[in-house]
Amino acid sequence: MRLLIIGGSDAGISAALRAHELDPNVEITVLLADAFPNYSICGLPFFLSGETPDWRNLAHRTEFDGISLLPNHTAEAIDASAKTVRVRSHEHGSKVLHYDRLIVATGAAPVRPDLPGIDLPGVHFLHTMEDSFAVQQRLSERSPRSAVIIGGGYIGLEMADALTHRGLKVTVIERTATILPTVDAALGRVLAEELRLHGVEVRTDHSATHIGHASDAGGLSVTDSQGQQVTADLVLVALGVRPANELVAAAGAELGTRNAVKVTRQMQTNLPDVFAAGDCVETWHRVLNKPVYIPLGTTAHKQGRVAGENALGGDRTFAGSLGTQSVKIFDLVATRTGLLDHEAAAAGLDPVTIETESWDHKAYYPGAQRLCIRVTGDRQTGSLLGAQILGHWRSEVSKRIDVFATALFHGMSVEALNDLDLSYTPPLSSPWDPVQMAAHAWCINQKSSGKESQANQQAALLQTPTAPER
Repeated sequence: MRLLIIGGSDAGISAALRAHELDPNVEITVLLADAFPNYSICGLPFFLSGETPDWRNLAHRTEFDGISLLPNHTAEAIDASAKTVRVRSHEHGSKVLHYDRLIVATGAAPVRPDLPGIDLPGVHFLHTMEDSFAVQQRLSERSPRSAVIIGGGYIGLEMADALTHRGLKVTVIERTATILPTVDAALGRVLAEELRLHGVEVRTDHSATHIGHASDAGGLSVTDSQGQQVTADLVLVALGVRPANELVAAAGAELGTRNAVKVTRQMQTNLPDVFAAGDCVETWHRVLNKPVYIPLGTTAHKQGRVAGENALGGDRTFAGSLGTQSVKIFDLVATRTGLLDHEAAAAGLDPVTIETESWDHKAYYPGAQRLCIRVTGDRQTGSLLGAQILGHWRSEVSKRIDVFATALFHGMSVEALNDLDLSYTPPLSSPWDPVQMAAHAWCINQKSSGKESQANQQAALLQTPTAPER
């Protein structure tokens, strides 16, 4: 049994480990386009900030018993009928590998806009280890004093934090009305203020239109959609990612949502004996009950494990994703799971979102911090649809969103959150955890709205003219 895996990041390595775990006799080969198997790409901002000074520490693991790794090998073509993959390496040239089962885990590629000047020296992307080395080299050799970040999403904001940590003056340019558009605008505005408090200039409702040379030697100038210019020594483009689908699409694989590879929940493509997993494929959404595109490392690990098991003849089903995410920006953490209000409405649901504030632990114990929690539930059924939390990074924000994610995974109602047996000690929480306080507030709001609606209906009946008696 020959299992060939294209891609050595989260999904690919998870698939290989699961397959070896189930059958140590399977011949497993993993192709890597670079020399960095199973490195944490999510950790790159912390390497560049200097908080994780040795990039080698970003490796999830360094030993892979029973798994053959082929680093610096690029897959050029898949022949699904012959069950072969043509690969090329700088050292060994081109060759053909045979497989019995194939798992494609090519991941995602950064969105590369049609932006004049994007190829100038000093303009960088951040998606691979090599990308991080290029940025690190510029930071070390040029000692830049300023940076422009094009894009106010997760990577852009983490890099604003990282470069500020290194002493650079940072400007963030984001085309939407608020930064971090994957959370509600109210939370995005709070995050923008946090950035400004740390010296970061934030320009929302602006798009970069041109990158050119500044008058200073080696400097760059970024022009935005409002005609404003900002000069910098370094420009980082962080506009999100797209599925890296070219290889498998050329072999005949069907594409789906946002051109991600279409797969079943068993991670099978339409090609015989070809599976796919990770950021190159569609993700089954557990609330929407349909495929979406949510490129997340956590999801990639789970999908890879499913693909590795099923490639050996298993019948495991990917349980689905909720899009649970967290990001730390300076002293704040923003998290979300499930659907935002407008996403739920677009799906034909009847959402209600209620925001509450509470202390992260008992206020009489020193160091209490405010948590802002937004709960989204269905007006008709009371089902939990999603949640967002914004708070201090020491306030267990990420773990509290995991309570919502667990409830959402199991289809609980908002009311049922109040029945959960959550832990309590004054330095860490309250007898009613903030998660439950937020759920209770949502339920009270719905009961009040229901009574108000009923009263309005009764008033309308009283005001309706009665028909004359005959």
